[in-house]
Amino acid sequence: MTDSESEVGSGNLMSHLVELRDRVLRMVIAILAIFLCLFYWANDIYTYLAVPLTSHLPEGSTMIAIDVASPFLTPFKLVLMLSIFLAMPVILFQFWAFVAPGLYKTEKRIARPLLVSSILLFYAGIAFAYYVVFPLVFGFFTSVGPEMISISTDIGRYLDFVLSLFFGFGLAFEVPIATIILVAVGITTPKKLGQMRPYVIVGAFVIGMLLTPPDIISQVLLAVPMWILFEAGLIASAIMFKDRNMDSTDDDEAPEEDLASGDESQTEAVEKNNN
Repeated sequence: MTDSESEVGSGNLMSHLVELRDRVLRMVIAILAIFLCLFYWANDIYTYLAVPLTSHLPEGSTMIAIDVASPFLTPFKLVLMLSIFLAMPVILFQFWAFVAPGLYKTEKRIARPLLVSSILLFYAGIAFAYYVVFPLVFGFFTSVGPEMISISTDIGRYLDFVLSLFFGFGLAFEVPIATIILVAVGITTPKKLGQMRPYVIVGAFVIGMLLTPPDIISQVLLAVPMWILFEAGLIASAIMFKDRNMDSTDDDEAPEEDLASGDESQTEAVEKNNN
């Protein structure tokens, strides 16, 4: 390699690093801007987040703060995580703008709708957890304990519990995207995925068991949507990649035809020998 070629290579590397730095800074600025806009209403946001639990608490019961700094740090952490969630479109757009120049046109045509769909599905998973799962789960938890127990949940532990469920349901709703990507890169086909349906159903319930509290309600509420979304991703991948599904069908039928022709030739050879 000549000196001029090495200088060109190092120049390209430096330009990519500078572009990456600029895009990371834009991500950070977007998160900080949203954070500064929402921090004034941090306590109100936490109050809204706690409604699924406080609405099921017995009369006279309240949430408590065990640590001295929890009344300040817990809403602060909530607003920071909310800022990251809300800035996700900006983060993914900056990531896309950095990666897109190195992709082919067909890859860009597939990646654009997948990026938009992944954002919408992640938000849908969070909304499903808050409006459907939380009222049922907290209603169950607050009703099964002995009557002499006074329920007083720590605000920090409640936030950690809620964020883990938000993250789990958000990722679980990305199942269609994962299904389409597996078919797009050629790892599998819609037909083969359809044949793996029983294993997918069992896996969905196992994931529901690991990501949710130890109650059957939340496990089922996570596993069933994952199964439905897997079927949706299966249908979408079959529509988007019809040619691959047909190729897999042809590959499955080809050995059978070869075996049939081989059996016929062997039969003819045996008949000739007998004659």
